[in-house]
Amino acid sequence: MPLKIDEVNKLMAAAHKKAAEINIRITVCVVDEGGFVQGTSRMDGAPPMSPQVAEAKASGCAYTMRDGATLAQIYADRPGFFAVVKELARMPLVPGLGSALIKRGDAVLGAVGVSGGKPEQDLDCCTAGLAAL
Repeated sequence: MPLKIDEVNKLMAAAHKKAAEINIRITVCVVDEGGFVQGTSRMDGAPPMSPQVAEAKASGCAYTMRDGATLAQIYADRPGFFAVVKELARMPLVPGLGSALIKRGDAVLGAVGVSGGKPEQDLDCCTAGLAAL
């Protein structure tokens, strides 16, 4: 079962708060376990393409049930896998820091993707959002 809307909003607000603390502007996207958007929130001044990148980070994480750092390693080790997946997936996968699975116990509820800062900053904002749940 995916997050409830109040949980989605709480996660996005916490990620935005972290971004403001570290003086960056981001977009946060939360998707359910199937990679479908539950919420997207773009801060004033966030890069224009950040909503698409945040969604692609979150969706790729949800599709594969792996965080962005793990996806980046798979991309480096098995680029052929990504060549096939891009033909199968509804949305491109963006491997790298800035996406994380949303879990409750062992159940995967979805994923969060953040775009707008440096990769490590995006990940910090993801972590802050998840910590708010």
